[in-house]
Amino acid sequence: MHMLDVRDLRVHYGGLAAVRGVSFRLGRGELVALIGSNGAGKSSTLKAVAGLVSCSGGAIRFQDAEIQKLAPEARVQRGIALSPEGRRLFGRMTVLENLLVGAHTVGSRAERDESLKRVYALFPRVHERRSQLAGSLSGGEQQMVAIGRALMARPRLLMLDEPSLGIAPKVVSEIADAIRRLNHEGMSIVLVEQNARLALRLAHNAYALEHGEVVKSGKGEELLEDPYVRKAYLGV
Repeated sequence: MHMLDVRDLRVHYGGLAAVRGVSFRLGRGELVALIGSNGAGKSSTLKAVAGLVSCSGGAIRFQDAEIQKLAPEARVQRGIALSPEGRRLFGRMTVLENLLVGAHTVGSRAERDESLKRVYALFPRVHERRSQLAGSLSGGEQQMVAIGRALMARPRLLMLDEPSLGIAPKVVSEIADAIRRLNHEGMSIVLVEQNARLALRLAHNAYALEHGEVVKSGKGEELLEDPYVRKAYLGV
C-alpha cells in the first residue's frame, strides 16, 4: 500500500490547464521530489493534494482513502501538512506564535509541547529566535519557521514547496540536512524544488514535470545521471 497515490491529476485555473494528468506515488518513509522549471505544475500539484486548489480530474488517495473531495482542514487532520512557497509567515507575530498556528489541530498541550521540542531540536536557531517577530528574521530563518510550523501539525506526510528559494547557500545546506534527518526518522516527504541537483540528491524517487505533465521519472540517483535531465535541469 502506498501512503500517497496521485493518479491522472488535473488542475485548471479558469480555462488554463496547470496540471495535465500527473501521476506519482509515495511509499511510507519515502522522499519523492518533483522537479521542473517555473510554471511546470509542481506547486499546483502540491496545492491540489493539500486541498488548496480543486482538481478538475483524477484521484488522490492517502492511506488508501480518496481525499480529493475533502476540505483542506480535514486533510490536515488526516496527517497532511504543507510548508508553502514563499513561507507565508505572520510577520507581526513572534516565531513561537507562528509555530503555534500550525498546532491548531493538535489535541493536547502535551503533544503540542512535544512538537515544539522536536522543531527546536531540528532547528536550534528557531529556538533562539522564538520571541522575535517573524518579519525580522532572515529568509533562511523564516524558511526554518515555515517548515517547523508544518511539523507542529504532527503530519504523516510533509509537503515542502521550494524550501531553498531565495536563501543563502550555507542556509540551504542546513535546511537540506534537516529534510534528510526528518526523512531518516521516518517522515514521508514530497519535495518541490527548482534546485534539481539538491532535490535529486535527497530523493528516493523523482518526477520531472513540464507543462503540467510528467516527462521523466526514476530513482533520484538515476535521474542525476540521465542525459536529458542533466541537460534540461542540471545545466550540464
